[in-house]
Parts: sequence; C-alpha cells; structure tokens
Amino acid sequence: MRPGRGIRRPLVSLACAALTLTIISGCTPGGGPTDDGRGDGSLEADGLRGTLTVFAAASLTDAFGAIADDFEAAHPDVTVVLNLGGSSALAEGIVSGAPVDVFAAASAATMSTITDGGLSTETPQTFAGNTLEIAVPAGNPADITGLESFADPEAVIALCAPEVPCGAASTRLLAAAGVTPVADTLEQDVRAALTKVELGEVDAALVYATDVLAAGDAVEGIEAAGAADVVSAYPIVALTAAPNPDAAEAFVAFVLGDVGREALAAAGFLIP
Repeated sequence: MRPGRGIRRPLVSLACAALTLTIISGCTPGGGPTDDGRGDGSLEADGLRGTLTVFAAASLTDAFGAIADDFEAAHPDVTVVLNLGGSSALAEGIVSGAPVDVFAAASAATMSTITDGGLSTETPQTFAGNTLEIAVPAGNPADITGLESFADPEAVIALCAPEVPCGAASTRLLAAAGVTPVADTLEQDVRAALTKVELGEVDAALVYATDVLAAGDAVEGIEAAGAADVVSAYPIVALTAAPNPDAAEAFVAFVLGDVGREALAAAGFLIP
C-alpha cells in the first residue's frame, strides 16, 4: 500500500459452495460500464485526477488496499483514500453527508440504506461473496470444536454486533444450527472481532473466511457447519453526490474488471 494514503478506521471499531451472485445490469466479468475493453477497468485518455474517497467494509481491507494501489498505478494523478469499517456505520456516515465517492458494503441490506435514501441513482453491482468461518487463536487452546462451542458459557466468545453484516450473517448461521450463543463481546466490525482472537482475548469468533486467511499463522480456522448456505454478497456503487464522479465510476469499473477480480480472489473472496 502506497505510503501516505490516509486509511481511516472508525474507532468503534475455498471451496466455492453452490453460489449464485448476480452482477446486476451493465457489467461483464471482464470489466464494467466504463471499461474500455481491456478488462482492467481503465479508460483511455480519461484525465482522471484528484482525491477519490472510498468507504468499504472492514473485511475488504486487504483486497481494497491492493486494488487501490493498482488503481493509483493506472491513474497516477488520483489518490485513493480508503475508510474501512463496519458497513452500517459507514452507511450512516454517508447518510449524514460525508463526502464519499464510492461505497462497497458487505451486504445488500446495508447498501439499501444508500439506494433507498436516493444517495445513488446507480444500480449497485455485486462484485464478491464471502462465507463465515470460526477463528481461534493458534493452537486452539480452548479446544473449540464447532458452532456448538458458542453456546458454552465457559468459552469466551466474540461475535459481530447484529446490526453489522457479519453479525447478521452470524445470527442466521447460528439460528440454522440451533445454537443460542453466549457472546462475551459484540464488535462493530469483523476485523475488531478478528483482532480479539489474534490477541488471545477470546477463545473463538465468527468472522469471514477471508479474515482467517488474512490473519495467517496468528489464528486457525475451523469450518462452520452450514456456512456455505449463508453467503454474504458484496455490492458496490458510485454515489450521486460524489466529489470526484469520473474517478468514482472508473474505480467501480476497476473493481469489477480483471485486476479487481484477481485481487479479490487472492484474498479468498468468492467471485461471481
């Protein structure tokens, strides 16, 4: 990630199972509506410049860091500023008037806050999917075995808060498994839950599979039964009041193009 880019995070924080993620209108697997056909989302003689502000779900931290670097390399006069955090908190910031060019959420429900409020007249396009996985500290000292361990009062458990996408997905997964969790902490974004595991502050957390991959040797992943049936779809859209609308459209196309897809796949996301 290029030094000097401001990446702000709110203080509050593969086996591809049968998956159907529909990329809605105007997008092809190799590019987007403003793609010039080269498949990388770039434009010929686009003249893009200035700052591009992207609000993105915390689980996209690594993938969007790489995509932002590649976008800046393709458009040297553009500086990408990423604000990464819980999707619902980011959406609230946009509704409150934050000057944002692009929003990438971890759920369609969160994105509807933006589209239903008239803050984008574009159709959000699904660019990735994700599934949940149990993360435990290296060595699994509490001997967590599966989702049933989340009902054990002796286990120290972290979950995402139910109002954020990873929390909503966790609620659906645990309910389907017939598990009533005993959570010791509810985090406002998935990376905060992951950090609790990395620091050994909890015995287990439900996070995205991509977060387990990103943590490397600091955590171990345990398959969550039924996770393949609870897939989180990630939509992206350019905002109507984007301060840099041309760059916003180009960035969306870049994410949907070959470069974006490769970065997302490398980070463990499911690609439509």
